[in-house]
Amino acid sequence: MQSNHSYHRDPSGRASEASQNFFAVCLSLTLCFVVYSMLIVAVPVYGLQLGASPLVLGAVLSAQYLLPLVLAIPLGGIVSRFGGRATLLAGAGIMVAGLLSMHAWYGYAGLVTGQLLVGLAHLQMVLAAQTIISNLGTGPRLEQYFGWYATWLSGGQVIGPLLAGVLLKSSGTEYVFLVMALFALVSGVVTLRLTGQARERIHVTRKQAGFRAQWQLVGSNRGVQLSILVTVLGMFALGVYGSYLPVYLESLAISPLIIGVLVSLRAGVSMLVRPFMARIIALAGGRVPTVMLSLGTLAIGLTLLGVSEKVMLMAALAMLVGIGSGLTQPLSMVILAESVERERRAGALGMRLMANRAVHFLAPLFFGLLLELSGFTLAFAASGILIGFALILTHRLFSSGNL
Repeated sequence: MQSNHSYHRDPSGRASEASQNFFAVCLSLTLCFVVYSMLIVAVPVYGLQLGASPLVLGAVLSAQYLLPLVLAIPLGGIVSRFGGRATLLAGAGIMVAGLLSMHAWYGYAGLVTGQLLVGLAHLQMVLAAQTIISNLGTGPRLEQYFGWYATWLSGGQVIGPLLAGVLLKSSGTEYVFLVMALFALVSGVVTLRLTGQARERIHVTRKQAGFRAQWQLVGSNRGVQLSILVTVLGMFALGVYGSYLPVYLESLAISPLIIGVLVSLRAGVSMLVRPFMARIIALAGGRVPTVMLSLGTLAIGLTLLGVSEKVMLMAALAMLVGIGSGLTQPLSMVILAESVERERRAGALGMRLMANRAVHFLAPLFFGLLLELSGFTLAFAASGILIGFALILTHRLFSSGNL
């Protein structure tokens, strides 16, 4: 049952509202991702400045994923009850508090507290943003919205590390967290532009939004099953590629410049392919064939990555991984959004994000074990073959469905 705040507008008014909300969400989340990606650079530098051992540094970096693993599904219910705008604004406030704790509270206590708060805030903001966008349209229009949304976030992920590098070079860690807090504050201010459906509250019960309800949804809804499978495989590929490609290239005595180019190439291709997701889906003949295409490129790219030492071949494989990873995440969101009724959508998106964070945490550990046992060539091949088996399973389970 929806709240008393309902909005009845003519089609042109709804289109204007959707455009305004889409722009506000994209700008707010881009600033959020600028902060999040700045932390990827700044936290290790700060930790080493504190004298952290590799084990302690790993624990500090992992702290960001702790609360999201536990609270992703409950936060889905909160987004429904309080509305996307209020949840986004609160998330930005929590992020500011976390960053200020890192700035003002020198030492491990401030760093870990900040990591916990920023991890929670990031999850909350992403979940609210995805819920708002999922309500903006249907069909190809929704595909376009999620494709461009993911493109905006990719831009934030490119800008963040560069900005962090400049700040760390000029003033060390003295002001970097304060600058991040300013970005997070602006991100919150931008959410005040959200209106209409983004402010609506939906009354949901625990039966609709709790853990048991989400597990029942996974067991009975083929769209949710496919969405989670796609996001898990996409994040697994990204976790393996992002964590270990630089290590592999360094072991081949490849220059840092070439390593940087190959890492950026994957991110750049992912960003470029996302605005064309709706067109790719139309050309491929639907969402399920596009899932097959994206998983196939990931499988080939990872399987062959450890076979050759030629830079041009590795660049081509990086582009394949970029295409696959560029499509999997927005495609997963679209499939889920149109497979679940509005009242249960935020909770389902929360469950998807929980799976996303879990794989993001576990994939490097799994690949590290493979690497320990077999070396880079077999470890990359085994990872790609695993995605290939999942591709075959996906084809058998979902090729006859209408998703």
